[in-house]
Amino acid sequence: MTLSTTSPSGGPPPQPLPQLAIVGAGGLGREVLVLVHQINEVRPTWQLAGFFDDQAPASAIIHDVPYLGSTAALNATIEPLQVIVAVGNGRSRAAIVQRLTSPLLRFATLIHPAVAQQPYQQLQIGEGCIIGQGCILTTDIQLGRHVLLNLGCTIGHDAVLEDFCSLMPHANVGGEAYLETGVYLGTNATIINKVRIGARTIVGAGAVAVRDLPTDCTAVGVPATVIKTHA
Repeated sequence: MTLSTTSPSGGPPPQPLPQLAIVGAGGLGREVLVLVHQINEVRPTWQLAGFFDDQAPASAIIHDVPYLGSTAALNATIEPLQVIVAVGNGRSRAAIVQRLTSPLLRFATLIHPAVAQQPYQQLQIGEGCIIGQGCILTTDIQLGRHVLLNLGCTIGHDAVLEDFCSLMPHANVGGEAYLETGVYLGTNATIINKVRIGARTIVGAGAVAVRDLPTDCTAVGVPATVIKTHA
């Protein structure tokens, strides 16, 4: 008996969807799982392989998706996998990415289907980015690798966000602002136009940065004021 190599309509058989692994089985991981479902509802894009996390969750099944082991187990995969790192802290996210060295792994980019990303917007979005529901990106924007834009963030014209920046819900980045590697913006934090934030700096929830901030510090308040530096 010869198996058919065409679909019932006479065309080629449908290609299997790429397998997607989520690294991080905590709250953000579950939010990213919702984002994957939202993407698939509009257009089937991913087949969920499961969760990986170096700290095993309380349950081996998370919202019908299995926990499959540590990042070492993920690195030992014997089949190609797309990977998204769902860890909110940019430094931790970078450390995980650095450990995932298998040539069979590729980093996915997840963008909510309602987020506008037309060619005329001239958006540059690096691998591994997560852009959640309600985000608005205007034009001529550069996002580096593994940037996290949580729910409802806004990014203005000509803004640059370097690798591993993390924006919590409803953070706002003004036009021509520049966020260096690993900047963290708390919920409702705002960076005013043309302000530059140094690498790994934390801008606290609700803070408004009206002038440049140095690297490796925490700034809070309106206007944002440095309250401590990081070793």
